Amino acid sequence: MTIRRNPTRPVPIGNITIGDGHPIAVQSMTATKTQDIDATVAQAEALRQRGAGVVRIAVDSTKDAEALAEIRRQTTANLAVDLQENFRLAELVAPHVDKVRYNPGHLYHHARELTWQDKVKYLIDVAGSNGCAVRIGVNCGSVDPAKKEKYAANDSITPMLESALEHCELVDSLGFHHFVVSLKDSDPSKVVEVNKRFAEQRPDVPLHLGVTEAGMPPDGIIKTRIAFEQLIGKGIGDTVRVSLTLPNPRKPEEIDAGLEIVADIQAGRVRSVVRFDDTKLNIISCPSCSRVENEAFVDLAAKVKEMSAYAQDYAITIAVMGCRVNGPGETDDADLGLWCGPAKVNLKKGEEPLGAFGYDEILPKLKAELDALVDAKKRMSTSTL
Repeated sequence: MTIRRNPTRPVPIGNITIGDGHPIAVQSMTATKTQDIDATVAQAEALRQRGAGVVRIAVDSTKDAEALAEIRRQTTANLAVDLQENFRLAELVAPHVDKVRYNPGHLYHHARELTWQDKVKYLIDVAGSNGCAVRIGVNCGSVDPAKKEKYAANDSITPMLESALEHCELVDSLGFHHFVVSLKDSDPSKVVEVNKRFAEQRPDVPLHLGVTEAGMPPDGIIKTRIAFEQLIGKGIGDTVRVSLTLPNPRKPEEIDAGLEIVADIQAGRVRSVVRFDDTKLNIISCPSCSRVENEAFVDLAAKVKEMSAYAQDYAITIAVMGCRVNGPGETDDADLGLWCGPAKVNLKKGEEPLGAFGYDEILPKLKAELDALVDAKKRMSTSTL
């Protein structure tokens, strides 16, 4: 099967190039604490040897940045850095990585006296001076607040699309073209729609594909495959990440899944259904990366999946998030959300906080809320008969 790829421009990332017809690169992210240099190097090398084109590392402090310098000396993996809210760390990390990723929705947390345009100009100047590529990473749960306010609450796609296009326009105007874009959601159908719409307007910009908070296997792999088959099969997508919730050390499994999905699509082996069944229980959970504040999050996600199985025939979404970066925003759209901190788990019903509970007491609290939702669904179903 021959897939006619979008004619995207080439973007060098270390010793590989994405876009412009080059092979689709599979990425992953370390799940170790960045300051644990030995463990992070070991995982980066394991990912590289498994076939990772790019390995992403989270940096959230100057100590993380200092550790990154040593990590760079000990691995030949192509490294990307995830800056989170602290965009000023760019100048500390850029000399040691091949790509810098920023999230437009996170540029509002620091230096609020500066415009987002000023912050992007700073990031691009740093990246350009150090020969780094850039990823403009737009996520459903952390979109520019001003963009969200312009559209109805049920339209999460247009704000993401506008944000990505706006940032591309600014970066282009700065004369910088070694950038890629990602537009991610936990719903595969939304991932497909927003990436198709972006590719129609900017077919020249390489796209990084992924379903954010895809969850645990096999469901997380299925959701990702659904999105990838409908995008890569149409020539959209130049690099991919399969984001899975898995115990440590496990990251090579993301690479295995990504390589298999891409190979199947390119060989014409389409395995998924057309769309994810949104009439059933949906458990979304973020990949257990280095931002996770308590490893108990991974076990909790598995327990939530097991406990909630009785509700599998109801259209209910439960989100289990592992850190402060994804937790607050990306549980808002779920019926029930768990935002896991170092010692407590924040329970939410939509955007409404219900309290913080210990890891050993959260499941009964969650079940009580889930029972109430199931009862409400049953009553609604009975009343429509």
